[in-house]
Amino acid sequence: MIQLQDHFTYRRLLQFTLPTIFTLIITSVYSVVDAGFVSNLVSADAFAAVNLVMPFVMILGSVGFMFGTGGAAVLSKLRGEKRSEEANGVFSLLVLVSLGIGILLAIGGNVALVPFLRASGADVSLISLCEEYGRLYLAGIPFFILQYEFQSYLIVAERPRLSMWITVLAGVTNIVLDYVFMALFHWGLYGAAGATVIGQAIGGLTALGYTRFGATSRLRFGRPISAWSAVVKTMGNGSSELLSNVSSSLVSVLINAQLMSFIGKAGVVAYGIMMYVDFMFNAIFFGYSIGMAPIIAYHYGARNRDEMKNVFIKSLVIVETAAIVITVLAEISAQLLARLFVGYDEALTALTTHGFRMYAFLFLAGGIPLFTSAFFTALSNGAVSASVSFMRTLVFQMICITVLPMILGLNGIWISMAVAEFLSAMVSLVLLYKYRRRYGYL
Repeated sequence: MIQLQDHFTYRRLLQFTLPTIFTLIITSVYSVVDAGFVSNLVSADAFAAVNLVMPFVMILGSVGFMFGTGGAAVLSKLRGEKRSEEANGVFSLLVLVSLGIGILLAIGGNVALVPFLRASGADVSLISLCEEYGRLYLAGIPFFILQYEFQSYLIVAERPRLSMWITVLAGVTNIVLDYVFMALFHWGLYGAAGATVIGQAIGGLTALGYTRFGATSRLRFGRPISAWSAVVKTMGNGSSELLSNVSSSLVSVLINAQLMSFIGKAGVVAYGIMMYVDFMFNAIFFGYSIGMAPIIAYHYGARNRDEMKNVFIKSLVIVETAAIVITVLAEISAQLLARLFVGYDEALTALTTHGFRMYAFLFLAGGIPLFTSAFFTALSNGAVSASVSFMRTLVFQMICITVLPMILGLNGIWISMAVAEFLSAMVSLVLLYKYRRRYGYL
């Protein structure tokens, strides 16, 4: 079994991070399947409604990413400092706090849903469909948060493979229930939302149960300790992931509004397909970054700069190699992926294929900002991590999606994200170079 304190070759680094990569790929795949069921078994309008609701859900659920990545850095550092019992108490507190926040968000989300949809440019008919899907989905926000934070916590517990298999269980449950609820029972959007909530509940509660009752877990859920400074540190560390997910969702709202004004619902459907495919490919970058972060945090806590340097250099090579491969695959598979969702409409298939081939160039640079943000989170430098996310989303993406359509029309929307990612990658590399001596990773 590979442990955090080990020396990592390329092989061992990939062995340790691949389960997390597969975990996020599986998560994205069952989201893609979910969307495919809605598009093909309900209607294109229902699919558009799902795409309008998802940014709102992701804004609320991003708390899970904040607690997961931020907490993993805190917990791994404590373990690196040989303070395992304290790590267990902090871990238990973080889980309970995140669940409490999740319940509050589920309640507040129901109040804010319709105003959000109106701000997104949804018409009356779409709002009705959005409510049908969104209100049931929002009930599962606590499970959403739990599932996503445990994808990081199980890595700290040195059980990344278990995280993967729990996600497989949740995903298979979701897909099977999608078929049962939509194809057999014809429950439409209620069925899609219900399947997702049940799948997330199984994923989150199974992971929690393992840390409570599993004999081999390196993290134990039990009695929390009064370590509110660790909660604040977690939220500070994870603020970049929170900011990244919230702002990405806001960017999606802006893009949907732009598309509604340019070409209407067809544009929202096409962009929605791109987003699901984006989740699938970017899962590789997210998965690697999440899987790598506890290693960096552990060796930072143990003051092992040689191993930090080793993991940092190898990570850059892995991320950029993956970026080239992903971009090529995205370009080759664009039409096939479009047909998977909207093969029943040739015009919509052509629109989606053209847009995605322009959009897909973002993968060449997209891994660097995600890696950089996770890297500085692992070093407990939430300020730098957050600045990367802020520049990437609230500055570069917002500017590009606002300005480029004025110059290039519809093509400006499709290419805006790629331009923003290249600018973000340049800023990320500058920051990595600037802080190299402070932390000793280069």
